[in-house]
Amino acid sequence: MSAQLNIIGWSPDEMAERCARDIPDTAIVNLGIGMPERVASFLPEDREILYHTENGLLGMGPPPAPGEEDRNLINAGKRHITTVPGAAYFHHADSFAMIRGGHVDFCVLGAMQIAENGDIANWSTGAPGAIPAVGGAMDLVVGAKRIFAITKHCTKNGAPKLVQRCSLPLTGKGAVNRIYTDLAVLEVSGEKFNLVECAPGVTAGDVRSNTDAEIVV
Repeated sequence: MSAQLNIIGWSPDEMAERCARDIPDTAIVNLGIGMPERVASFLPEDREILYHTENGLLGMGPPPAPGEEDRNLINAGKRHITTVPGAAYFHHADSFAMIRGGHVDFCVLGAMQIAENGDIANWSTGAPGAIPAVGGAMDLVVGAKRIFAITKHCTKNGAPKLVQRCSLPLTGKGAVNRIYTDLAVLEVSGEKFNLVECAPGVTAGDVRSNTDAEIVV
């Protein structure tokens, strides 16, 4: 299918804000590296959500203002962060015990490809200079109760990222529950991409023409 790169949908911050609105009160949420980190900046005012980072913190706040960075406070992506009242620090091994023990409610991951059956590829393309390691994502796709993916709908070259089957090395099988792209929000259910909402100015036809799989409206 051909991609239509001239379509203007949600910006990365708008995608993150839309994702944050779907996270319920009192949830414990791990945010992946890259675009998912933006979700921490859009905590709904009526909710208490605890953000977890696998390098050993529960209670991560939004990024600090420029000039107010604490060199000792970083997330798993090595970016400066803040903490919220009541935040707790713990050992790296304890952090992964939380993930593997099923104590993380949601995880928001970036993605290179997502298949209609929920498979996700988000680490290696095998290309020279590409991301060399998967980090904690393989643990998170198994241990977190629900997986959200946030990603541009197409690659820089216009290739669909939402596909029938992933061609890149998998991070996890059947793991993704919901997807937030610049064009739409989609639920993965019944091994199908189910359209939940289109971005302003985007039609279901636009989503279909930029997806290499069936879209159920």
